[in-house]
Amino acid sequence: MPEQIQVVFESLKIYWEQLLYLLPKVLIGIVLFIAGWFVAKLIKFLLIKFLRIIRLDSVAEKAGIEDILLKGGIQHSSVIILANIIYWCLLFGITLAILDSLGLKAAQGLFNQVLEYIPNVIIAVLVLVFGVIFAKFLRSTVYTYLTNINVSGAELISSACYWIMMLLIIFTALHQLSIGGQLLIFIFEVGFASICFAFAIAFGLAGKEWAIQILEKIWRKTR
Repeated sequence: MPEQIQVVFESLKIYWEQLLYLLPKVLIGIVLFIAGWFVAKLIKFLLIKFLRIIRLDSVAEKAGIEDILLKGGIQHSSVIILANIIYWCLLFGITLAILDSLGLKAAQGLFNQVLEYIPNVIIAVLVLVFGVIFAKFLRSTVYTYLTNINVSGAELISSACYWIMMLLIIFTALHQLSIGGQLLIFIFEVGFASICFAFAIAFGLAGKEWAIQILEKIWRKTR
């Protein structure tokens, strides 16, 4: 019986020593988390001011991102959403850094993975934003050109160019995020080939009028 009591006391002693060893780190971690939370809030506030100064909201509105958000039932602007994403990424990184300081190996591995993945997220967001702007520019350019040469179906062709470009942009962003891999590439190739085949049939069956109009214009100019 005394030996059993001795074992219990030894276990309690070890547990108490471990608690005393971890308690200061936990308290420091809590203080660091609160400080990091305030810093993340401050960065979010300054970032919103900066993004509004460079008129990112106007760029997003011209790109049609604001309309997409409203149609999706999201009341916040793209500036607020971007600032919130960066805020939560900072807070998540601070939490992982604190857990890493406590000696948790799993948190250290996860922290390194997050740090390696953040550049991919930034690049994917930039691809989407500038890609949407370019797709809209392409649609307006194609529509203007076809309208100027009096080709019927200019709106259909320009919209098709826009959506094909949008699909390419979305797949590029997803590929940058390492989502889908080879399956994503295969789906895009099949989808793109199907769209091209459908347009080839459409031009073959209903594109005679366009071809006649273009040939007539060329013939009149060469006279």
